[in-house]
Amino acid sequence: MRSLNFSVLRFTALACVAASTVTLAACGSAYDPGYARRPRFATSAPLVNAKKDPTFLAYAVPETDLHLFPATRSAEFAVHGIDVSKYQGDIDWEQVRDSGVAFAYIKATEGGDKTDSKFQYNWAASKAAGVPRGAYHFVYWCRPPHEEIANFASAVPNDPEALPPVLDVEPTPESKSCKRTLYREEAIRDMRIMLEAMERHYGKKPVIYSSVDFYQAILQPDALSEYPIWVRSTKYHPKVRYGDRRWTFWQYRSDGRVPGIVGAVDQNTFNGSHEQWRSWLAAQTGMRAAPVAATARHADDRGANKLIEDDPAMLKGAEKGSYEKDGASPTPPAAVDGQPDKG
Repeated sequence: MRSLNFSVLRFTALACVAASTVTLAACGSAYDPGYARRPRFATSAPLVNAKKDPTFLAYAVPETDLHLFPATRSAEFAVHGIDVSKYQGDIDWEQVRDSGVAFAYIKATEGGDKTDSKFQYNWAASKAAGVPRGAYHFVYWCRPPHEEIANFASAVPNDPEALPPVLDVEPTPESKSCKRTLYREEAIRDMRIMLEAMERHYGKKPVIYSSVDFYQAILQPDALSEYPIWVRSTKYHPKVRYGDRRWTFWQYRSDGRVPGIVGAVDQNTFNGSHEQWRSWLAAQTGMRAAPVAATARHADDRGANKLIEDDPAMLKGAEKGSYEKDGASPTPPAAVDGQPDKG
């Protein structure tokens, strides 16, 4: 669900803004190589050693134990789904259903006036195929909150059988049209306005989708914790990047392959057993989950060279090139849009 054409964000929460010689690995995905030129996060003071600062959550487990928490541990979970946008093209939702996909989140809108061109088709076709689905809105930080949610509400029907709506919040440093500086208090305030408006309109508590860097700079440890959270971490188990924050969904892969979809697609898992999924789905939608026997066994065949950093756009040039050459992401997945909407 990552988009790369929005605002240069600067946050008041502590982030890794040490000298430019510090490597990405040393700082986690909150480090911005271009900080000196255009700071991504506003901080109260630069950190000398971010990983020893207890308020900075880069690795919530000792570095010596990181190998115990790869993203491939997603295979330990029972319920798996996808999220899609127009970049997945024409989806055969019946094949998707038959592959064992238990749920799907579909991009609906972005900012105050953009609608994903495939949303209406995906919304109707996924339901017709019997795939539980919900819609998400990508926040564009230069539009007032009420305009953002009005756009979402105008595009997404109030369907009692839909999954809870999702507010997708991420730093967007590549924007050419939005130069608004965001501070932690402002971001949380605007998010709360949008989340409350979503809940009033749809009668369901929305889910927050957050990238690692946004979480560490804005939401950690417990901002807006009354809302379920959907976390992104494609290299490590969420424990590494999000600590003890309880999550509902985990986006563990952006280069997945699913029958019925040409090219790469984001893959996610639900934090619970089949029985917990059935209970959660029934409570949210009144729907019954597909029987366990109908769900294909999930496996994650990625090796260490396919486990990428949480924000592929922030890989150093050589690393990014090698990742793209090894075939891990042959086509732009929804999470790393090559030509995203402008909101």
